Parts: sequence; structure tokens; C-alpha cells
Amino acid sequence: MKSLFDEETYLEIKERLENISGNSEKQWGEMEVAQMFYHCQKPLLVGLQKEKLAKPNFLFKIASKLIKPMFYNDKVWKHGLPTAKELKVISSKDFDLEKEKLAALVKEFHQKKNQEVWEPHPVFGVFTKEQWGKMQYKHLNHHLTQFGV
Repeated sequence: MKSLFDEETYLEIKERLENISGNSEKQWGEMEVAQMFYHCQKPLLVGLQKEKLAKPNFLFKIASKLIKPMFYNDKVWKHGLPTAKELKVISSKDFDLEKEKLAALVKEFHQKKNQEVWEPHPVFGVFTKEQWGKMQYKHLNHHLTQFGV
């Protein structure tokens, strides 16, 4: 599994971001490309401790233990997976602005590659550095593939 902390993987994501355009067609899902850029910022912001998520209720907390490994294992995510309501984007977004913001966050997250201790995820709890890097790559890869890059 690739990790956003690996230099080669970071450069791959950076190039894929550069190759996406405002005319990129979605292969599945409801978001337009600018909304996808905005959506992809959220997990990076959470990992960087710049944004909080609502604490899950008791039942979700139990279910999250079963869901957690899917964020960093080698299995490709299926199309149309449900999105947490805090991560859904329904308003229109500016393509250039959101693309620039996402690229900056990807770079900032990659630069944390030497950080060994991470704050627990607000919903899923403790992740290792390796799991954080894999999780961020997997999410970005899923959505870049959604738009054909």
C-alpha cells in the first residue's frame, strides 16, 4: 500500500492533481471536481489537527472499530461508499482555489513524514504514522481515480 509520506507517492499525487482540469468528467458519484477538491481537504485538515469532527455516538464508536482497517488496508474502495455528513459537499466551489488549497495541504501533510507521534483521529482513534500516510493516499487515490487521473 502506498503512503503519502513516501516521496515517490507524493510526487505521483502532485502530478495527478496537476493533470486534472475543470472539465474532468466524474466516473461515478455526485460531486463535481471542485467539490471533490474541497472534500479531499477535510481528512488532511483533520490529520494536521486544523479541523475537528463531531464525536461519534456510542453505536458508531462500536462500528468504527470494524470500519477502521478499511482506511489503510490494500483493498480498493468500492464506488459510491457513503460519506460522513461532515464531509459532504453540496455547495459549488471554485476550481482553481480548491485545487490550490488541496495541493498545499497534500504538501504540508507529506512534510510531516518524520513525525512519529500523531494525535488520535476524533472518530477512529489512534492511527500509526504508517496508517495515517496510507489512509490519506487511499482517500486521494479514490477520488482522483473518480475523475480519471
